[in-house]
Amino acid sequence: MKSQKDTPVVREAEETAVAILGWLAGEPELLSRFLALTGVAPSEVRNAVDDPGFLAGIVDFLMGHEPTLLAFTAATGMQPEAVVRAHEILSGPYGSHDF
Repeated sequence: MKSQKDTPVVREAEETAVAILGWLAGEPELLSRFLALTGVAPSEVRNAVDDPGFLAGIVDFLMGHEPTLLAFTAATGMQPEAVVRAHEILSGPYGSHDF
């Protein structure tokens, strides 16, 4: 049986999380706060991107503060609904279970 994690929907959610991380990289204060909250060292970010929990944490960080979410969507042109969808997928059953 194919893992739910291998679907285009999950890949799209992961791409959204990586886009958020890329945007955070250009926002040093926000990136520092995110890393402090997660306990991930800057030197560990590259490897952490392969961790589904880290990706979920990136999206959760953005979802936890509406002004930051709106700043991200304004800067990138991504719709807020795409971030909400990524959050649901990465933080919900799709991101944590095989079906």
